[in-house]
Amino acid sequence: MSVTLKVYLERFDLAKVFRISRGAKTSAQVVTLVLCDGEHAGWGEAVPYGRYGETLDSVSESLWELQGQISSMASVHQLLAKLPAGSARNALDCALWDLQAKQQQTSVADMLALPQAKSVITAQTLSIDTPQNMAAAATELTTAPLIKIKLDAELIVERIAAVHEVCPHSQFIVDANEAWNFRLLESVTESLAGMNVVLIEQPLPAGEDDGLIDIVSAVPLCADESCHTSDNLEWLAERYQAVNIKLDKTGGLSEAVALANKAKSLNLQIMLGCMVGSSLAMAPSYLLGHMADYVDLDGPLLVAQDREQGFKFDNGTMLSHPSLLWGLPQPANALARYR
Repeated sequence: MSVTLKVYLERFDLAKVFRISRGAKTSAQVVTLVLCDGEHAGWGEAVPYGRYGETLDSVSESLWELQGQISSMASVHQLLAKLPAGSARNALDCALWDLQAKQQQTSVADMLALPQAKSVITAQTLSIDTPQNMAAAATELTTAPLIKIKLDAELIVERIAAVHEVCPHSQFIVDANEAWNFRLLESVTESLAGMNVVLIEQPLPAGEDDGLIDIVSAVPLCADESCHTSDNLEWLAERYQAVNIKLDKTGGLSEAVALANKAKSLNLQIMLGCMVGSSLAMAPSYLLGHMADYVDLDGPLLVAQDREQGFKFDNGTMLSHPSLLWGLPQPANALARYR
């Protein structure tokens, strides 16, 4: 059975400016990969990330180079095994799972013996801003069960206090994106624990977190930039209490499943995370919702216009479309324009 590969660059404007400690963005630029066998088509979406040395051009070019090497399903599997973990492998891995679901007339969930989730509670994200502006933005989330708050190294307690006052019953995940140091971490955790903060993501730069082995934090710490695949999980388990699994880091759903299973065996909490993208990027991660302690797949809420047949959101509940655009045996209507 012959197989062809096509690569597309797409842009999704954001509903509002998205700010983290490294900067701001107004759009999500993604790589969409489609695998076709002449009768069926499967697709995957990846978000190249500069923090890991990726660009839209570098990822798309690495995938375009595969076009002449792919001729069959066997060749897809062989090339997939050679790609390093990252967003290029993620796009190919997820497109392959989707294509196989169409070919075998089953779901990816059934192929992996995973439950087909109908809904999960996802965090909703607040970007960095002044305490006053973050509190104003939080008025739209007053009943949200879980809120993720992006922070840098400034006004940490003040910003959380401002949001907590507006959303006193919500739980908070704080994401520092590597912006803190040891002294700062130790100085704020007690205060944050008293304001419903349940998780702190990557407080220290990756590569500078060895000393976390000696820290007893009042709030569980979650490895994000420090955690890509299952290879160094034992080392991380001595320094963190949770790991953030993102498919653009693991290189796709296949390694994400392995990472989640190993994390469970080491008694690590699991957070499912995402880059800013459409529902197509979220759908593979969504399958692991039953394994997660925290889900952060609100990327489609951040874009101004999501793809057709994507997820719906209701006050923090993420609901699967009955004909979800990925991972089910029937072809998604939105895929027709790529075939």
